[in-house]
Amino acid sequence: MAGAVTVAPPPREHLRVAVVGGGPGGLYAAALLKRLDPAREITVWERNAPDDTFGFGVVLSDETLGGIQHADPVVYEALRDEFVRWDDIDIVHRNIRHTSGGHGFAALGRRRLLEILHERCRSLGVELRFRTQAPDTARLSESYDLVVAADGVHSATREAYAQVFRPRVTTHRCRYIWLAADFPFEAFRFEIAETEHGVMQLHGYPYAADASTVIVEMREEVWEAAGFAESDVRESVERCAKIFADALGGRALRSNKSAWTAFRTVVNERWSHDNVVLLGDAAHTAHFSIGSGTKLAVEDALALAACLEEQPSLDAALTAYEEERRPVVASTQRAARASLEWFENLGLYLDQPARQFAFNLLTRSRRVTHDNLRLRDARFTESVEREFGCPPGTPPMFTPFRLRGLTLRNRVVVSPMDMYSAVDGVPGDFHLVHLGARALGGAGLVMTEMVCVSAEGRITPGCAGLYTGQQADSWRRITDFVHAQAPGAAIGVQLGHSGRKGSTKLMWEGIDEPLEEGNWPLVAASPLPYKPRNQTPHELTRAQLADIREQFTSAARRADRCGFDLLELHCAHGYLLSGFLSPLTNRRTDAYGGPLENRLRFPLEVFDALRAVWPEDRPMTVRISATDWADGGTTADDAVTIARAFAAHGADAIDVSTGQVLAEEQPEYGRSYQTPYADRIRNETGIPVIAVGAISSWDDVNSLLLAGRTDLCALARPHLYDPHWTLHAAAEQGYTGPGVSWPAPYRAGSRRPQTGRTDAPKPRLTLGS
Repeated sequence: MAGAVTVAPPPREHLRVAVVGGGPGGLYAAALLKRLDPAREITVWERNAPDDTFGFGVVLSDETLGGIQHADPVVYEALRDEFVRWDDIDIVHRNIRHTSGGHGFAALGRRRLLEILHERCRSLGVELRFRTQAPDTARLSESYDLVVAADGVHSATREAYAQVFRPRVTTHRCRYIWLAADFPFEAFRFEIAETEHGVMQLHGYPYAADASTVIVEMREEVWEAAGFAESDVRESVERCAKIFADALGGRALRSNKSAWTAFRTVVNERWSHDNVVLLGDAAHTAHFSIGSGTKLAVEDALALAACLEEQPSLDAALTAYEEERRPVVASTQRAARASLEWFENLGLYLDQPARQFAFNLLTRSRRVTHDNLRLRDARFTESVEREFGCPPGTPPMFTPFRLRGLTLRNRVVVSPMDMYSAVDGVPGDFHLVHLGARALGGAGLVMTEMVCVSAEGRITPGCAGLYTGQQADSWRRITDFVHAQAPGAAIGVQLGHSGRKGSTKLMWEGIDEPLEEGNWPLVAASPLPYKPRNQTPHELTRAQLADIREQFTSAARRADRCGFDLLELHCAHGYLLSGFLSPLTNRRTDAYGGPLENRLRFPLEVFDALRAVWPEDRPMTVRISATDWADGGTTADDAVTIARAFAAHGADAIDVSTGQVLAEEQPEYGRSYQTPYADRIRNETGIPVIAVGAISSWDDVNSLLLAGRTDLCALARPHLYDPHWTLHAAAEQGYTGPGVSWPAPYRAGSRRPQTGRTDAPKPRLTLGS
């Protein structure tokens, strides 16, 4: 436009940057920041000598290397010349080795990595101060424009500003020691040793043509029983070499500042304060079993450098850095937590079939799944499928499963979901369409919402019941539709009583909020309101317990006449029977309160009453909350005891959920976050389980089943998003066998529609050479 004036942006100031810590993350951040602006004054403080380093080899992913290649080709070329690469993972257990290929690893010595970064920093003009303690952070903050705290898991910077960063440090249950061997493993090797003191494991991988990293790990109690607590490093190294002599070929191990330690997970609520920012292990840690520490630190450096380049101010850059990295780190930490807990609980899986054990180990973090493992190594995956019992061409989710006289055609369950759409407890057309659509959608078992055993046992005025003949007639209409129009689908009823969580609004009007009017009296194990604004329930007397038990049995008789294929007793989520099980909601001093044995008494009495009237050939399951997600509440150990008790009384499977017992709970959400509880119950007790909780894909279902972590998978929200989720899972996997069938009117839609093209994201930071 004529007369327009283009105003140039103000010149960017050249930052003075202090980097505390000379590990890979700090050094790479210094190099990138200097390369982006050579006028920057950048100083790195490292209290150790240049060649001092803990550990031996470092593994980097192709994704991380791609970021390095785009951001600094000089560093990438130097690293590429040093890398040892391999594709295989060997898993050795009980003298059987299984090899899975196609994984793609690259590693080099940690010392060599530091040398490369030292050279790059010096060539760019970064000042490196070794054997020098960094000045106090407050002084650095005053003297420099930016302070990058890359001072590791024991970060003094983080502790100096703990009131701002608010770190949470969790120490885990295994001890490990970082060693090396003077020969290269042919693959990433996991070896299990079952000793007189307990199970131990070796993690090993090559990092040079003549050397491998070797990490030996075991539970704390095994470490103590084996006498390692009293052994010095030399003795520990020699003993580890003897225990894993087969893996090492009789060779010795060596140490480098090695010591037995317990892994600590570091999480910070904030990563920056004024001009101080945390990077790498100072900000977050992730267990070594997924090889992520150096990877995360390097990726932090890339993101920090890019944000400083892109944002108009330092404050905006540090905010953008944390916003970009926090979800990535959280995802990695969830995967690392799943991996480390798998190794903590390794003893649960020792008796699994050999190939299933190997598959379980490979998929422990949930990052590697059945589908991508099949792409990496089809031969190995097919051998695991055959051992599991999959007919040729049949995904694990489409194999049948038997509970008493009921054979489910596949392993998919539509999880119970409250619809809050009944009138006076009567399910109507909505329920017919809702449950009928999901039965037509291919699931092996469709569960009703919690069906209440009395009007006073409803959660909301919209909850369905089974305490009148009219309600039973309406349910019969639904079961008849499922059996006639969706042959092969089973339908189950979940019976429950709201307890202290009753007389509340419909979910979309205010979940767990008390009704404005029309309230009914509540009963519970103890007179404790769910939330301060909720009604205080009456503590049940023995006579009232008997009345409620009869309400359950009457509902079960009606359920039988309705033609339901399975009955589930709801003992979870803080409702009446769950309220008896949790020590946080059961404060009784009679025979129904106190120790877990007493708290189990009433739920077991109800279960026994139901089992007595429910047909012998039809299965019964029990849903439990395996943890309250609160201090002093139900624990995973309690959940195992609870599951065993119900199984001893005739439960055919345990439906393993968690939480919703207390309003102030603090769940650890994430993909498949509840499945470890089902996994533990199944593999510690041998009781069939139904896993539930953020299982979102058919790949998750196949992975969990094939690893032996569950027998059935219950999905809720995916079935709200897509009523035909199971049919679509079959179509996407090219499966057309007996485990699922398209209704005749829908067969024309059984092929997946074509989709448009999507382009991959561009590299995070690209610089010229």
